[in-house]
Amino acid sequence: MIAIDTNVIVRFLTNDDAKQSEKAKALITREEVFVATTVLLETEWVLRYSYRYPAADIHDRLVAFAGLPNVTLADSALIITALDGMAAGMDFADALHLAAAQGCEAFVTFDRALAKVAGRLGGVEVRAP
Repeated sequence: MIAIDTNVIVRFLTNDDAKQSEKAKALITREEVFVATTVLLETEWVLRYSYRYPAADIHDRLVAFAGLPNVTLADSALIITALDGMAAGMDFADALHLAAAQGCEAFVTFDRALAKVAGRLGGVEVRAP
């Protein structure tokens, strides 16, 4: 198994550079690849800020990528929970933070939007300091 970086996933998902995208596709389809949680977080950020993809499109691409047979996520349960939060309208990073906080008494934030969406989803309590 080999670990891959954000730029390999971005090339795979965007097809924005013909040569690099082809190499990324060949690599991901023929090798067993490991994806660190931080790499997936950075991938979402790049797709959102650099490529301006809408959240729903990013969600769908990440779900499809994570479901590929050769892809192993560092913490698949955490990522699935975060993607579910994203589908419910939460920012992926916030959803990831909240998913990682499961088992804690509460997740404390000043972010009212995060608290509102998290309240609809249930799970760990989200509250202000």
